Amino acid sequence: MQKSNHLINSFLVPQLQFSLTSSLYAEYAQEIIALLRRLFLQVQRRPSTIIAGLIQPLLWLVLFGALFQNAPIGLFSMSNSYRHFLTPGIIVFTAFTGALNAGLPLMFDKEFGFLNRLMVAPLVSQLSIVISSAFFITVITLIQAFLIIGVMSLFEQTISLPSLFVIAAVLFLLTSGLTMFSISLTFILPGHIELLAVIFVVNLPLLFASTALVPFSFMPMWLQIMASLNPLSYAIETIRYLYFAKQWTLSSPAVNTIWGTCCLLEVIFLLLGFNLMMGSITRYCIQLKIK
Repeated sequence: MQKSNHLINSFLVPQLQFSLTSSLYAEYAQEIIALLRRLFLQVQRRPSTIIAGLIQPLLWLVLFGALFQNAPIGLFSMSNSYRHFLTPGIIVFTAFTGALNAGLPLMFDKEFGFLNRLMVAPLVSQLSIVISSAFFITVITLIQAFLIIGVMSLFEQTISLPSLFVIAAVLFLLTSGLTMFSISLTFILPGHIELLAVIFVVNLPLLFASTALVPFSFMPMWLQIMASLNPLSYAIETIRYLYFAKQWTLSSPAVNTIWGTCCLLEVIFLLLGFNLMMGSITRYCIQLKIK
């Protein structure tokens, strides 16, 4: 009898655990999809925000490209024009701006009391709030990036399909990490005025302390050090390398900083580490909010 009970338990317990785990994952996915649907409904009701986000990077390309069109070609390493050199920087800066603003909708939810309802709701995990926001911003960013690449392909060289996949992966990792940073600020700061102030303070310094507008060699040493610590520079230089290189592998040297050279695979691991760090910070901020 005991042996039969042991056999029954050894068969039923793993099946029950698997069923419970599958049910939790299904509920978790349902939460993320519901929160995503809400974010996309907000865009559908206010399409001006997405339209402005699509037009702004194109204006940057036209205005900055025209401003520096007579600059020496040798200044821009592999590119044949400043607009060609600028395109990866505009792609990454567009992703950076969108991700940095990702905390604003959540901040308004916080001020209107909706976030408190979410936090006390019987969610499988409060991280579904973060994941849905990160996925939403990443989708919008990829649409903007591919629009810029499509427009530039009319005037410059086209990009191969494998390069597009790696560019999408780099943008996904950068955007998700920066989105988690913005959401962390939402849980720390008291209101949207303070969040906007932080965004304005962080935005331009990180842009100019990167290789979005000029290469490393054009900067003074102290600015090269700052740019070498800036995650935007690694994303920009990687996309710039993929934008220009005709043949590459994951071990190809993509980023040359004052610390040394990073290959494509190392850049991806660095961005993964950046995501893990931002994810830990966000989880800590959510726990502080719950307490």
